[in-house]
Amino acid sequence: MNVLITGICGMVGSHLADFLLENTDWKIYGFTRWNDSLENLEHLSDRINKKDRLELIYGDLNDLVSISNAVEISKPAYVFHLGAQSYPQTSFISPVETLQTNIIGTTNLLEALKNSRYKEAYIHVCASSEVFGKVPKEKLPIDEECSFHPASPYAISKIGTDLIGRYYGEAFGMNVMTTRMFTHTGPRRGDVFSESTFAKQVAMIEVGLQEPKIYVGNLESLRTYADVRDAVRAYYMLLTINPTKGEYYNIGGSYTCKIGDVLNYFISKSTVKNIEIVIDKDRLRPIDADLQVPNTDKFKQHTGWEPTIPFEKTMDDLLEYWRDRVKTGRKFLNR
Repeated sequence: MNVLITGICGMVGSHLADFLLENTDWKIYGFTRWNDSLENLEHLSDRINKKDRLELIYGDLNDLVSISNAVEISKPAYVFHLGAQSYPQTSFISPVETLQTNIIGTTNLLEALKNSRYKEAYIHVCASSEVFGKVPKEKLPIDEECSFHPASPYAISKIGTDLIGRYYGEAFGMNVMTTRMFTHTGPRRGDVFSESTFAKQVAMIEVGLQEPKIYVGNLESLRTYADVRDAVRAYYMLLTINPTKGEYYNIGGSYTCKIGDVLNYFISKSTVKNIEIVIDKDRLRPIDADLQVPNTDKFKQHTGWEPTIPFEKTMDDLLEYWRDRVKTGRKFLNR
């Protein structure tokens, strides 16, 4: 059984590869750009070099020829479309690239599959909880039918991703399922996301690479957190437990708190006391999706999935991930 993962070099893609290698006998093909960092896959280097159930295919979602080539090489029975410009803050300064990659890139992938011998593959299109954007309190928790009110070009691009996936399922009978994953994190989380930059800054402060100040953005946003390892298990179950073409699901964790509470958790775990919190205006969004609390009943009832990893373990593992990286002596940007 073959599987194609776009965005395999990211946090989620690399953890999905780990999960599939451990829990299936599938052959994994990872689609990535030639210049993407392979850091998240370093622990799998031997497998990649030997093509031991894991092989990389180089290309670009914006290039229909290269993605069509990837489909022909991988011959997929399953496709996990995780590749994207995934950082909301970046989308404010690079809206065109965000829209191009996330909307046209998704279209290219689905078009390549539609026109191939692998049209019957089970396909996961990963949208985002950001599609819901500015949600009034009375609509919490957010269910699948909540209206879209995007708060960034990234969110707009993911609405496009969501609707394109559903369109290909309905119009062409393809086995496409779409998810809106709420905040998910853990080891390998990019440092452009709030909880990961908090952990990184704490780790840098502890070894004297940063003065005892943590630079932050909006700390009042409410988030429900899931562990990335629970998230990839959910994605696997999406395509293997009664997969239903055209369906769309909210997926998320069970621990809800303000971003400021996450910051305070990391500070409480630090070996350095009296760390100062500094608001950095460059870390603030022009408009924020500040209430991200999901209703995940539909997905849980369909698959039986439940999050199992506690918030504390997720954050502890993320902090240890950054402590280990900082101890290597590498220099990191303060972002």
